Amino acid sequence: MRTQVELFFIALGFFTRLPVPGWVEFAPEKLGQAARFLPWVGWIIGLISAAVYGLAVQVLPVDLSIVLAMAASIRATGAFHEDGWADTCDGLGGGWSRAQILAIMKDSRIGSYGTIGLVVMLLAKYLALADLAAEEDYPLIAALLVAHPLSRLAAVSLMAVLDYARADDSAKSASVARRPTAAELGIATLGGILPLLLLSPREALFVLAFTVVTAVLAMRTFARRLGGYTGDCLGATQQVAELAIYFGVLAAWSFT
Repeated sequence: MRTQVELFFIALGFFTRLPVPGWVEFAPEKLGQAARFLPWVGWIIGLISAAVYGLAVQVLPVDLSIVLAMAASIRATGAFHEDGWADTCDGLGGGWSRAQILAIMKDSRIGSYGTIGLVVMLLAKYLALADLAAEEDYPLIAALLVAHPLSRLAAVSLMAVLDYARADDSAKSASVARRPTAAELGIATLGGILPLLLLSPREALFVLAFTVVTAVLAMRTFARRLGGYTGDCLGATQQVAELAIYFGVLAAWSFT
């Protein structure tokens, strides 16, 4: 049990900016195992975002409360996944060959495709959350609590199916990008799908369908263009899947 707790805190320390206990020992091989807890880390990010919205909306307009909720999740993760989305947009948008794409994605500078991708992504999230809030506060809060864990499960699913694309990277990178075992994938899956209980059956079905389609499309795109995935690809998948989950809830409403 202590090992599992330590792996959770390793995941929390790597994928967020939140503090972890001093006794936690970071190591490349442990970080690879800690990926099983990425959806569970999403629980904490979802709770932070939902709590900020719930408190802010008591004294501020809904639109400002949504912005604060989005900012809270970005601050808590250090824009970790948003950075991956921007790098992926730059790589896939500006590169032709596999080598070009990987080189562009590794560049720390952001280009036109990454800038446009970030603007569109954040705007789409805001508009989707605003539509959810137009009904009442609970759907938005429930969507946040579901989207952050489930979207991270979509990212983990790439690790279970695809190979790591940067074969020339160090042994440390290879150990981090190891393929999860069936047991590890089970832990991640439980953490990702359990929050679906917060939604109605119809909403949960639409959300799950939208997430699966997003993950499959991401796998096919990265397999075709890169022959595998990188850390940036995981961040991009999380971002698109999060947005798809909001869309899934809204789509479920249109069929009621």
